Amino acid sequence: MARLNTKPTATARTHEGAPGTPPKNAAAELRRAVSSCLLWEDQFYEGGVAIADRIADLVSRTAPADVAALAIEARSQMNLRHAPLWLIAGLARAGQIAALRPADYPLIVRRADEMGELLAMLWKDGKRPIPAAMKKGLAAAFGQFDAYQLAKYDRATSVRLRDVLRLVHPKPKDDEQAAMWKALIAGELPSPDTWEVALSGGADKAETFARLIREGRLGYLALLRNLRNMADAGVDADLVKGAIIARKGARFVLPFRYIAAARAAPQFEPALDEALCAAVEDLPVMPGKTVVLVDVSGSMDTKLSAKSDMTRIDAACALASIIHGDVRVFSFSNSLVEVPPRRGMAGVDAIKRSQPHGGTYLGRAIREINAKVRYDRLIVVTDEQSHDAVGGPADGSRGYLINVASYRNGVGYGDWTRIDGFSENVLRFINESEARDR
Repeated sequence: MARLNTKPTATARTHEGAPGTPPKNAAAELRRAVSSCLLWEDQFYEGGVAIADRIADLVSRTAPADVAALAIEARSQMNLRHAPLWLIAGLARAGQIAALRPADYPLIVRRADEMGELLAMLWKDGKRPIPAAMKKGLAAAFGQFDAYQLAKYDRATSVRLRDVLRLVHPKPKDDEQAAMWKALIAGELPSPDTWEVALSGGADKAETFARLIREGRLGYLALLRNLRNMADAGVDADLVKGAIIARKGARFVLPFRYIAAARAAPQFEPALDEALCAAVEDLPVMPGKTVVLVDVSGSMDTKLSAKSDMTRIDAACALASIIHGDVRVFSFSNSLVEVPPRRGMAGVDAIKRSQPHGGTYLGRAIREINAKVRYDRLIVVTDEQSHDAVGGPADGSRGYLINVASYRNGVGYGDWTRIDGFSENVLRFINESEARDR
């Protein structure tokens, strides 16, 4: 999930003017661009299209095996959906799609509709033949989906599932699968038992949600996204709270999703807080003393996506609130402010409200911490767009810079281990890397 980068060798600047450097090579820059990227979504200093174009260019300049490995990691470890597909499409356009084995595709294509999305990306600038290696990979991916999954994601998009089936020619494993695919082509698959289908058919909203929860047929992300609908419909609150706390299927839910759910349905915040705090217990305890420094500058207020009110500050605060161990927490913008080291929702609120969201004086904040606080590791969560020059962690300690944006130039080099992404797996990486050194 991360690489230790070398000291800067080129003169460059962040968007806010601090001395920085681009990554040391195309592969490192590609990792940086992808790991915190919700594809085609604008960030504070760069548009989503420009970032996607930069990723496409970097794919053509990176070893195909490295691109393939990053695509698998971005989906399975970073919990990103669209960026990994864009990497595969880039490999195909570069004539290097053979770097992905057919067995790799099911690791990246986790939802049935992602097969059509991949082909739509391949054909973004005009139709072209599907490479034979991609056909084999999509055929392998197609075979992992059952009738429910195919029916659920058989949507009227530019590339439908029946189109994928006709184009890649997967071989059915038995007569039952052959009949299922024939029904897909004919549009005769049974309607999936989802809340969308039930409600569009006129079913009672409260009864539908309650039944799907009891039967374990409502995914965890769908549960979090529909809390307001369930509250408005009058679904039994204890049933909903129990499902939140059970966290069934929460593995692929990013930490900031709990914050979004609490904003949409505040009455469920105690249960959401319990679930978020349970994520802390899933993580190893970091030994020694840890200082966490969170960027709350204005650039971090940019939305993660056009349809979301979640920001990069939300993602950063969610990560900071689940660090397990002896922790002191600070925020920085124009000033350095110590924040109570609370976990869960209380920790998120304390960091966000600690000071106005203004400038990004990361260098000054690190100098103040180094002068006043003894620590074994310093973890900074930021978009790396500092106003001032950034030094390293205190002598004899470890420094980790978690980057939650996709900008090309940054400050996390030299004595820093930079980690890109906003999944809790970035915290697991820190534990695992230190365990190897002990």
